[in-house]
Amino acid sequence: MPAASLTPPAEVEADDDFGAPGPDEDAPAAEAFDAIAPPAFAGARVDQAIARWLPEQSRARLQQWIRDGRVTVDGRTVRASHRLHGGETLHIRPGIEPAVLAAQPEAIALRIVYEDASVLVIDKPAGLVVHPGAGHAHGTLVNALLHHDPAAVALPRAGIVHRLDKDTSGLMVVARTITAHTALVRALAARQVRRVYQAIACGRLAAPTRVDAPIGRHPTQRTRMAVVPGGRPALTDVRPLGELAGAIWVECRLSTGRTHQIRVHLASIGLPLLGDPVYGPRPGRLPPALAAVGERLGRQALHAVELGFAHPDDGRPLEFRSALPEDIQAAIDALAPSASARPAPRSPAAASASPPSVGRSPRPRASTGPASGLSSVLPDTDTACDPPPRPSRH
Repeated sequence: MPAASLTPPAEVEADDDFGAPGPDEDAPAAEAFDAIAPPAFAGARVDQAIARWLPEQSRARLQQWIRDGRVTVDGRTVRASHRLHGGETLHIRPGIEPAVLAAQPEAIALRIVYEDASVLVIDKPAGLVVHPGAGHAHGTLVNALLHHDPAAVALPRAGIVHRLDKDTSGLMVVARTITAHTALVRALAARQVRRVYQAIACGRLAAPTRVDAPIGRHPTQRTRMAVVPGGRPALTDVRPLGELAGAIWVECRLSTGRTHQIRVHLASIGLPLLGDPVYGPRPGRLPPALAAVGERLGRQALHAVELGFAHPDDGRPLEFRSALPEDIQAAIDALAPSASARPAPRSPAAASASPPSVGRSPRPRASTGPASGLSSVLPDTDTACDPPPRPSRH
């Protein structure tokens, strides 16, 4: 087939959920393709041009492809700094992702909430590591996905588009095609994926609040994240659901996807998550009963309860809800001042009201649902982003 001339898509800011690992980490695989550089690319570096065609890929990753000779311009290998004139034919042959290629398929049970030819929604249990890494070469979600669908080896991160920490449970969406992966990555970047969590936090929260504070690496403890000047913008809306003994049951809605965002933001306003071994309070500083519940829990009390997005193929809204797992529900029951803790009913007016902001100066709230709009209350079972222009494949 003849090469296609592509109109570059708008640039979007990537979240940490699908952020840009360096070339020594991952190098996603996809089909090779040819594309003709349009006149608008005249003067652009070849790595910048490819990044505009493939915004789901990191610049470091694309530069590695160029160094490896996987990108040619009119049949010649070039440097990343090579300038285009417009009209050249670029042949792009993505690399196989080393971390995924090295991972072996493993028969790890997955709780599949929804599945079709393009997307997979799973309910991740606590304790399951998402990506292989140091100390976790086996037993990860990637290993499970490769067993479930061997074709996932050809996708960036085996199709994973957003992360949950090892000890965070709940809903995740996984792409099953490169087109779906690209569309979901763009939807996340455009704040068109609805993600809602529930958690148990130590302390008190009388009213909904918004935490608008930048997150980056801790200045001295490099394995931790922190609210730091110059960090990446991060926005979390927090709503109390029920008072507990020495704690509060809360709902958290993400407008961004920074590493450890909910854990860092809640700790920054004096509401660290119960059981969090990194950002939570030391057990000795908690009331004995609360400390005992946290010890029994054995992980941060955080669960992804709601997920909504537009299907990458046809734009129809998909909405999912996950019940709290037994360990978090048991902790709520143990700490509830009465027989059960229940969230207060939320009126439409309350749902639309903007909570006070904590952190940086307020700004207009980013969208947390697909452009087509998602309901505030999701069903307990499964019941938006057109794919980018595609070049010719061979």
